[in-house]
Amino acid sequence: MKSITSNKQFNDLVKGGKPFVLDFYADWCGPCQALLPTVENLAKEFEDEVDILKVNIDQQRDLAKKFKVRSIPQLFFLEGNKIKNHIQGLTSEHNLRKSIKALI
Repeated sequence: MKSITSNKQFNDLVKGGKPFVLDFYADWCGPCQALLPTVENLAKEFEDEVDILKVNIDQQRDLAKKFKVRSIPQLFFLEGNKIKNHIQGLTSEHNLRKSIKALI
């Protein structure tokens, strides 16, 4: 699963035209680590239709601030610069799959 490592990478993603999901997390966050295997599996399953990327809030503070991330895990479902859906906290695979399918 890819990670966002710069603002430029995020901007390129927005311009790319393909829908994408941002998973804001931290290495020290237990719920984030519990959700990670599910998110990674869905990233592989839907790789042709949507990009799913991790955003480490400790390394990408500006991006976390832009999305007003105050608690993690937090996922944003985007088309271009428009947020289509948002999930905060630990969630089920069913809910994630449903949100991804709605995005594509």
